[in-house]
Amino acid sequence: MTDFSMTTDADGVATIIWDVAAKSMNVMSTEAFALLSALVDQALGDAAVKGIILTSGKRDFAGGMDLNVIARMRAGGAQAIFDGVMGMHQVLRKIERAGMDPKTLKGGKPIIAALPGTALGIGLELPLACHRIIAADNPKAKIGLPEIMVGIFPGAGGTTRLVRKMGAMMAAPYLLEGKLSDPKGAKAGGLIDEVVAPEALLARAKEWVLTATDADLVKPWDAKGYKMPGGTPYHPAGFMTFVGASAMVMGKTMGVYPAAKALLAAVYEGALVPFDTALKIEARHFTSVLMNPSSTAMIRSLFINKEALEKGANRPKVPDQTVKKLGVIGAGMMGAGIAYVSALAGIEVVLIDATQEAADKGRAHSEGLLDKGVQRKKVTAEKKAEVLGRITATTDYAALAGCDLIVEAVFEDPKVKAEVTAKVEAVCDGVFATNTSTLPISGLAKASVRPERFIGIHFFSPVDKMNLVEIIRGRETGDVAVAKALDFVRQIRKTPIVVNDARFFYANRCIIPYINEGIRMVAEGVEPALVENAAKLVGMPLGPLQLVDETSIDLGVKIAKATRAAMGDAYPDGAVDEVLFWMADQGRLGKKAGAGFYAYDAAGKREGLWDGLAARFPEAAGQPELGEVQHRLLMAQVLEAVRALEGGVLTDIREGDVGAILGWGFAPWSGGPFGWLDIIGAGRALEICDRLTARHGARFAAPAMLREMAAKGTSFYGAKADAKAA
Repeated sequence: MTDFSMTTDADGVATIIWDVAAKSMNVMSTEAFALLSALVDQALGDAAVKGIILTSGKRDFAGGMDLNVIARMRAGGAQAIFDGVMGMHQVLRKIERAGMDPKTLKGGKPIIAALPGTALGIGLELPLACHRIIAADNPKAKIGLPEIMVGIFPGAGGTTRLVRKMGAMMAAPYLLEGKLSDPKGAKAGGLIDEVVAPEALLARAKEWVLTATDADLVKPWDAKGYKMPGGTPYHPAGFMTFVGASAMVMGKTMGVYPAAKALLAAVYEGALVPFDTALKIEARHFTSVLMNPSSTAMIRSLFINKEALEKGANRPKVPDQTVKKLGVIGAGMMGAGIAYVSALAGIEVVLIDATQEAADKGRAHSEGLLDKGVQRKKVTAEKKAEVLGRITATTDYAALAGCDLIVEAVFEDPKVKAEVTAKVEAVCDGVFATNTSTLPISGLAKASVRPERFIGIHFFSPVDKMNLVEIIRGRETGDVAVAKALDFVRQIRKTPIVVNDARFFYANRCIIPYINEGIRMVAEGVEPALVENAAKLVGMPLGPLQLVDETSIDLGVKIAKATRAAMGDAYPDGAVDEVLFWMADQGRLGKKAGAGFYAYDAAGKREGLWDGLAARFPEAAGQPELGEVQHRLLMAQVLEAVRALEGGVLTDIREGDVGAILGWGFAPWSGGPFGWLDIIGAGRALEICDRLTARHGARFAAPAMLREMAAKGTSFYGAKADAKAA
């Protein structure tokens, strides 16, 4: 174990260097914590050592805890987790007290954390236990505690220390929202103490160690007369803070995220007791969160599985397919967005449209986004010029010569796409990707003379903000095309999933039934507010009616007509069309028109659900229970995910879960559709399906795969683990 090493110079300053072999970023393991503890003991026990610098041998300090270690801790049960966390508290408390006399608080050795770059999670909790935190002036570095984003909270003392350092109100954005800051922002926010030039980092750290006094080493919460900034829960000011924090947490999480509630409880209860007792309270709440299946599912999907997919878990074994020159056909919002994220990633881009004016407008989209970055001081003028310099806007297809990937982003019309395919292939033999959300790839590939190099890439809008990219393999798509698409998505720093060809692919296949179920309930007389709130109370970011407003009602009408034409008498959504088509006839086309299922003010802000709905679709006298509405909305999505897996559209449940959360925001607390089914169990899911089928029809019929799992008592991730072991 060489994750930590220590040297001591002639002036008596020990430097502990964190440098995990074979990893680009330091992550903490149980074994590494034990080694760190031993080195700290050695330095504190050595009379020649005057103080300690804790730093990194890499360009960043640390990316956090190895979440695979957390998974192993969970396997040992609640007691093992609690004991493990308390062991970490003991090490960090030892660093904090640094050998000082417990009564006089004198005689300790100064310990400073010197951060060369990013410091996240335990990478900040460890420095928070040190006596001073100094960071290099590195604008690309991120400092913060993002644990809440993967279903846990800072459990190695970070929660307790940050609240006692800053007060509950000031700490809230960092703890409850996972806010990250660059070093200067971290200093301004009170997370760290000092920012220096990178080349001066260690020299300044040493200078502080050699000049620190006993008073510099005593943390405020260890000093006599300490009062928490902003007040404790029973202080008048603190009372208002905690009431507000509780309301904020419930408002943002709707009560479905265990980690947020547990964090708030740890802060509230911890503020009422001495510091060391507060650490025990934090550990107990952290243990309860880790034992909750929601945290297991979130860590698995949002960290382990997401990271595996981004690293190419399902990439064909072919040589590197890094994109050097990209062609983008169509300079509308989608094409312009693709051009922007690609140029930002360092790729040369040729952006083509039918007129020079349209092409220039597409390039101007990138300029506008970069200008916002300049205004926020996130982008320099030089960076802006560099990115824009990579985008060539033109009408000339000959400019595509040398492009190794072309992404077509024109209208959702097979004839238009076929014309573009022919024009591109006449001048370029790069892999051809069509950006489409609904049209089957195998059908579009018929226009290509090289169908093995033809693939679908479905970007989500807006491209610069949405992290998921759905890659669709057509019947004749070859491995090189798949690898090219995956390598491209990695270059632009997004998360890919690969699915096989079918109408609506995976994401839209699942999200359309969600929207339709909400609209169908309106037709039945279910109160629209009940539909929307039921969705939010189960963790969906948008209710189905708001979602269709956001994506536009006329698009919904277009999709419905195309689906009806393709399915004929088997088309199941006539009741939905009655509402959707009527809305379109009323000119209520959604947010873009300032009128949809919601009413909007002149600035386009939602004012509430449109009261005109009740005149055409009156609310029924008897309303369904909340749970019934939630099960309809969830099962509408989940059953399609299972059918996609059963039918071979999905080949990996990891892609199904990650794609659902990143693509349309499926209840992140659940870890995705398959994660949710594993939480409730196949048997319980089958009961829900059978009840819904009896009441609402065959669309809720359980797939054979789910029935078989219920009969055998198996789970989706259990089956995956068994298959891996075999």
